[in-house]
Amino acid sequence: MSHRVAFITGASRGIGRTTALTLSGAGFGIVVASPEVENNELVAAEIRASGGDAMTLDFDVTSPESVKEGVSRAIKEKGHVDVLVNNAGIARDGLAIRMKLSDWDLVMKINLQGAFLCSQAVLPGMMKSRWGRIVNISSVVGQAGSVGQANYSASKAGLIGLTKTLAQEMASRNITVNAIAPGYIQTDMTAVLPEEVKAKILASVPLGRIGKPDDIANAIKFLVSEEASYITGHVLAVNGGMYM
Repeated sequence: MSHRVAFITGASRGIGRTTALTLSGAGFGIVVASPEVENNELVAAEIRASGGDAMTLDFDVTSPESVKEGVSRAIKEKGHVDVLVNNAGIARDGLAIRMKLSDWDLVMKINLQGAFLCSQAVLPGMMKSRWGRIVNISSVVGQAGSVGQANYSASKAGLIGLTKTLAQEMASRNITVNAIAPGYIQTDMTAVLPEEVKAKILASVPLGRIGKPDDIANAIKFLVSEEASYITGHVLAVNGGMYM
């Protein structure tokens, strides 16, 4: 079999971008999938510049058509998709009592339904080749909850349930399905938080530092490797000890 191919949603920046570069360095062909077309191209160019292999997709996880079409394009161009990293995610924070239904729906659609649709699209190919890895990017708030994040924490907790069910359904085909629950990681998404909120979060991290996208990407690299072949249905917390 030619080299393995990793399909990464939300790969245009943040954790997704770092994961794309990290897995490329580990020898994977990369599918950079996100709706941020220009950023996708920048990530792909960076991968190619360091000798890697990448294709880009203008990819919308809220659209079943876009997901189906994108995955089949990737399979057509690359021959197979062996690894799926469901990383696409957004936050629309607000107290539950005042939360707009549209903010609830959008977060659920991207963070949870998107991961479901992408998994559904790649699984037939993985089942055929009897090898596959799915990694869902959950969150510490999916485990512990968080004020002002009813939609986000519910979507991330939902990913944990999805992970465990898919792991059970797919185990006999040699496909592992795991989740990573990042803590407070330095990305565009957390950059917008007010300074006092950042200070408060940092105070709750026993290791005393903010996580880097590399911390998550390296955990993903392990879970998709041969070395992790006996791990499935697991939620790996990468959070500096902020929740145990």
